[in-house]
Amino acid sequence: MHELRTGLALFLLLNILAGMVRVVRGPTLTDRFIVAQLFGTTGVGVLVLLAANEGGAPLRDVALIFALLAPVTVVAFVRFAVGSVAEDARAREEEPRR
Repeated sequence: MHELRTGLALFLLLNILAGMVRVVRGPTLTDRFIVAQLFGTTGVGVLVLLAANEGGAPLRDVALIFALLAPVTVVAFVRFAVGSVAEDARAREEEPRR
């Protein structure tokens, strides 16, 4: 069973590496944010899988902390995205009309 959990954790890590392509090539900020959420969720999954092994209680604690911090990242992104949209609107208003 140890090998199965380790194999699943490795598969999830490969999933994160595939997501890096979207971070680099993502056409919009929202695409990049969704991949960042994928990283967080997958990271929690990997830590929980590894915590199921002998002596993995500290990993479980770290996974819980990551899971609790996920909503904070959502709020930070929304504030950043709304702020950048407002700045773009202000910049368009300040441009001279032709």
